[in-house]
Amino acid sequence: MAPKPMPRKPLLDATVLQAALQGLEQQRTEVEKRIATVRALLGARKPEAGVAPSGGKPKRTRSAAARKRMAAAQRKRWAALKAAQKESAPKKRRLSAEGRRNIIEATKKRWAAFRAKKAGKEAKATAKKA
Repeated sequence: MAPKPMPRKPLLDATVLQAALQGLEQQRTEVEKRIATVRALLGARKPEAGVAPSGGKPKRTRSAAARKRMAAAQRKRWAALKAAQKESAPKKRRLSAEGRRNIIEATKKRWAAFRAKKAGKEAKATAKKA
């Protein structure tokens, strides 16, 4: 007769979970105290609820005339860059009519040879069957 296994308690019963919760809450309070002391050392205030922190200096704006000058300068830089690219770009090579004709003839010749070879294989296969 085989021995019966010992009954097991569930690993996570209510008492274990209560103890874990108390320990975590204690750790949280300790961390919050440390954060408060560091903030005090830095001289920082707690952020007010519902108020977003300001970014510091107000955003600087440029006049319309300044923006126009900047845009004109940028267009000038782009034009110079594109002109330099056009000069340095190699010319595209074009296929001559004779070259195209030669390629077409060679392709037709290859396809004819392929079809002839295929037809020869099919003829042999039908000859073997008969």
